[in-house]
Amino acid sequence: MHALDVLKYGNLTVLKTIQKLPPDDWNTAGVCGWWSVREIVAHLASFEYILIEVLNVAGGMRPSHFLIDMLHNGQAFNDTQVAARSEMSPAETLAEYEDTHRRTMRIAHELPAARFTVTGFLPDYGEEYDLQDYIAYAFYGHKREHSAQIAVFRDGIKR
Repeated sequence: MHALDVLKYGNLTVLKTIQKLPPDDWNTAGVCGWWSVREIVAHLASFEYILIEVLNVAGGMRPSHFLIDMLHNGQAFNDTQVAARSEMSPAETLAEYEDTHRRTMRIAHELPAARFTVTGFLPDYGEEYDLQDYIAYAFYGHKREHSAQIAVFRDGIKR
């Protein structure tokens, strides 16, 4: 597995899925639970911040309160992060997601390749997992899941 490719293609999946979705449709509730497309993208933006934290931990830094909160309080963390972005427009939400993903990629490119295969780098996630596993399961799979939900919504409204 090449983690940088996995990060790139996860992002491209999200961007392709939301491409050509009219801004008026971004705030329609019920795409994923009660979340709209805008709220899903806000959620994904908050996870990009988490990935920055995870990459920093893999590089030798200590986990921050932000990362620990997500690992221990998953749904409450999600609700808080989406609510914190509730006043953002679709364009602002997408801009935050894209900006944070660019930061993620910069940090990932700077991380030594050997750091991607160190197991136990994030004990709260599982001693048997390495950074590549975390990226594949917690980020790539996560983006694919939400992209599929958005695609079903987009196909349903035929736009």
